[in-house]
Amino acid sequence: MTAQAGPLILSYMDPAGRIAAERVANGFGMSKSQLAETTGLARETLYRSERIGAPKAQGRLREMLEIISRVSEWAGGKEQAMAWYRAQPLPAFGGRTAEALVKNGQAGAVRDYLDHLALGGFA
Repeated sequence: MTAQAGPLILSYMDPAGRIAAERVANGFGMSKSQLAETTGLARETLYRSERIGAPKAQGRLREMLEIISRVSEWAGGKEQAMAWYRAQPLPAFGGRTAEALVKNGQAGAVRDYLDHLALGGFA
């Protein structure tokens, strides 16, 4: 996790150090069902405490928050960053969105893409 992403992720953690799905959903003005769709998790995952703590669920939430955190400054805030994450087609990935890539386990590729842009590369 980058230091830049840390504060956003930390703001959504519960006392046990897990990302609290309800807190994330509320923070972005969506239901837990919408959050599940955004992360590519089954709806039930975010409604059952034993599932939300699973490594896959926590990993997907962490990846989403890290990417949103990385783009929030130039996007104009976390809400705009979420809109970019969900809807902006990325030419380098055949027009797929960051959301689609994370759902398919390709968050690392999105992070590499953002690193490339940060170093002055072309989209």
